[in-house]
Amino acid sequence: MVKVAVVISFNPSYNFWFNLIDISQLHFLRHFSNKNIKRATAGFRIVANLSSGPVYRAKFQDGLMAMVKEVKTFPQGKAAFYKEVQLLGHLHHCHLVGLRGFSTGRERFLVFEYTERGSLKEHLTDPLKTPLTWKTRLLIVTGVAAALEYLYFFCNPPIYHVSINSSNVLLDENFNAKLSDVGLLGSRGNHIGKSHLLCSRECMDQECRNIIFQLGVLILELITGQPSEEDGTDLLVQWVQDSNFLRSMHKIVDPALGNTYDSIELRTLLIVARLCTKTDGNPKFSMQQILWYLQRKAD
Repeated sequence: MVKVAVVISFNPSYNFWFNLIDISQLHFLRHFSNKNIKRATAGFRIVANLSSGPVYRAKFQDGLMAMVKEVKTFPQGKAAFYKEVQLLGHLHHCHLVGLRGFSTGRERFLVFEYTERGSLKEHLTDPLKTPLTWKTRLLIVTGVAAALEYLYFFCNPPIYHVSINSSNVLLDENFNAKLSDVGLLGSRGNHIGKSHLLCSRECMDQECRNIIFQLGVLILELITGQPSEEDGTDLLVQWVQDSNFLRSMHKIVDPALGNTYDSIELRTLLIVARLCTKTDGNPKFSMQQILWYLQRKAD
């Protein structure tokens, strides 16, 4: 059986509160040499474009298939980089792209598991790909919500730095969603590395609102087939906030779905997207409630 993996860049600007570690403590991850990675990426063929940048196809001499992107900078130094690798290496969830290894030296790389079918965006926009079924789309958003629940409630420190869009959702051979752009708590603020107890409620609420909003936009992407990078996304968010949005809901469905979708499920998913993308006040529900609802629909 051919082994596969993905290498994705990581370029954070975190301040760490923990004791520094060395490379010997990363024995549970594979250590790649720069030379092997460069040889494996000969030609630099782009196979995916995440929001953090392109990733490249690689083939190692031992048969390992991968996608590679260089970590351009990491000002905190090697010890901080090793700790980052250690923390990411301990994230284990079926809907997260799992870290498998890393590379250090003049250049640094992170090595993640490979996802055979590329990004969700490709499947929504490439006319040469078979359109995703309604059931598959529902399972994809359910998988993403499950990954978010894990990051928010079951990680210590909790992970709030997540970029959720069709470019960063990767699909394996069975079309299972794998969230790829994940970082540590506080990448956008100065509350880095604090636990739930130490982080201010206001800060946690704001980060949670951002995540829930992004999930709502992803639901709209899956329904319409329109990636969030397109200018029309703001219009969709405005449309779903209109009090009469349900009257025209069939007009915004991805034409590739034809009439194969469930109208009742469409209506309820749009209501979830509407609640997620409300910008006035705090969300009236938690990520766990969203996941529970989506799981019921997926089942």
